[in-house]
Amino acid sequence: MSASQIILKDDPPKVVDFASLRSIVGWENPELSIIQASIDSSLFWVSLYLENQLIGCGRVIGDDAMYFYVQDIIVNPEHQKRGLGFQIMQSINRYLTLHCPVGSTVGLLSAYGKEKFYEKFGFTSRDGQTLGLGMCKFI
Repeated sequence: MSASQIILKDDPPKVVDFASLRSIVGWENPELSIIQASIDSSLFWVSLYLENQLIGCGRVIGDDAMYFYVQDIIVNPEHQKRGLGFQIMQSINRYLTLHCPVGSTVGLLSAYGKEKFYEKFGFTSRDGQTLGLGMCKFI
């Protein structure tokens, strides 16, 4: 695979492709109608394709005013360690630079051990001292 074979689109993936990619990396999926509603509610998408197959993606969700969250940065394990996640985040950072007003907050939940990757894009780990630790609830 060469970089010229990869097509990057600032568009959402098809619901079945996104669900399949999530499954490939071991994430559980709700019903396709719920996934489609989530896709449609996103502020921004970037999708990576190789021979018309979705091999990576990422998106921004939020209220489009004060709060923005980087979500679902996924690269098919067969294509990891080739800079594709970096390409996804570069595209997302361009979007954030153009759309986030001064004073807004951009957050993300990093997979364990991937914090250094996101630090390259200006994100800071919450160490529990000044900002407290991040939390989430899975339903």
